[in-house]
Amino acid sequence: MTASQEAPLNECRRVLAQGRVQGVGFRDSCLQQARALGIKGWVRNRSDGSVEAVIQGAPAVLDAMCRWLAHDVPGARVDALQVQPLARPCENMSGFERRPTA
Repeated sequence: MTASQEAPLNECRRVLAQGRVQGVGFRDSCLQQARALGIKGWVRNRSDGSVEAVIQGAPAVLDAMCRWLAHDVPGARVDALQVQPLARPCENMSGFERRPTA
């Protein structure tokens, strides 16, 4: 089996958090947690009051990040967390950043 036929070590996921997630430091907390876990991607506020992130990394690490986003962001109340797998290849991400509101 060639390297291109092997299962990817990393996955990409789009995460949408709804609830009390703006004005409580959600993006900064997400940025710190993602960097601590070695996750690549980005996070941004959305004009509808939600927070959106694209995260890339090992499946187990992304699972841990999603659990943390749903339950452990200080000051936030997440009423719904939608997680959607993204097709590979994802955009080329070299770190984790905060993006402008969309």
